[in-house]
Amino acid sequence: MQELHDAPLAPLTTFRLGGPAARLITATTDAEVVAAVREADDTGTPLLLIGGGSNLVIGDKGFDGTALRIATTGFALDGTRLELAAGEVWTDAVARTVEAGLAGIECLAGIPGSAGATPIQNVGAYGQEVSSTITEVVAYDRTARETVTLTNAECAFSYRHSRFKADPDRYVVLRVRFRLEDAEGLSAPIRYAETARELGVEPGDRVPLTAARETVLRLRSGKGMVLDPEDHDTWSAGSFFTNPILSDEEFAAFHARVKDRLGAGTVPPAYPAGDGHTKTSAAWLIDKSGFTKGYGSGPARISTKHTLALTNRGEATTEDLLALAREVVAGVHEAFGITLVNEPVTVGVRL
Repeated sequence: MQELHDAPLAPLTTFRLGGPAARLITATTDAEVVAAVREADDTGTPLLLIGGGSNLVIGDKGFDGTALRIATTGFALDGTRLELAAGEVWTDAVARTVEAGLAGIECLAGIPGSAGATPIQNVGAYGQEVSSTITEVVAYDRTARETVTLTNAECAFSYRHSRFKADPDRYVVLRVRFRLEDAEGLSAPIRYAETARELGVEPGDRVPLTAARETVLRLRSGKGMVLDPEDHDTWSAGSFFTNPILSDEEFAAFHARVKDRLGAGTVPPAYPAGDGHTKTSAAWLIDKSGFTKGYGSGPARISTKHTLALTNRGEATTEDLLALAREVVAGVHEAFGITLVNEPVTVGVRL
């Protein structure tokens, strides 16, 4: 294991924000990960897990404890079964499954971060979620002090949520196992309307795997959602807020406020989200509350490509970012009565 002290953490995050860690350990094997976690637990040292750093907002004061960077590697494909080490670069793993002719995660191309983070957030985009293909997650259980294997059902997946996110200090993901589909070079059925339009097909149709992946990458790039060191619109955590899920009563109240603010002819986005619930669009709420693309005059601004991404224009601090996030949250609540929830994990700070 590599060990550094007073180590900068900003370069390990896609925001490029945050102060240093008192101690930074880089682990390249599962055994090293477990050893570092056990040491921190035995000594009562605060522990911060870092994978690809694409879902972290670290405070300017940094982290007074041990930051553990999980840099394990491992890509094992057996028929349609795939096992990924937690430290594998997610977008590279997606590309390799497409090359192998296997469907199920091709529309999750371009998402920054590591494979181990995907079950925590139940990562999803363009009509796919990892929960539909994950079969098992191998994790170190800090409470039981042993390595455990959790089935898909035991992971308790829901929209951008899981057992791991609900109890963030208990589990350290080591490996993720998937069951993909051999559809003779074709994708899974295209579920997302924007992707279908871009491909010129109907929702539910299948297309060549490479076409699905390339189309998603093109759509993501147009929104600043594919990492590019030269493009400050990608100095972000991707979508900063989750799409609100409202009860029927909450949605009716929201719809009434939309009519009052924007006129009776305005229909807000609405998607089924289970019995008695409707999901609406955080990006739409932000835009209609007056926070348009490029909003802001300081070093932290809304992306010029997508209203759902808050960005570091190069000289921002974490406090600059949080000030913008709080302004957006307050503005949306005032306009529509909905409180947006941040998607990235905050470390040493709160909205």
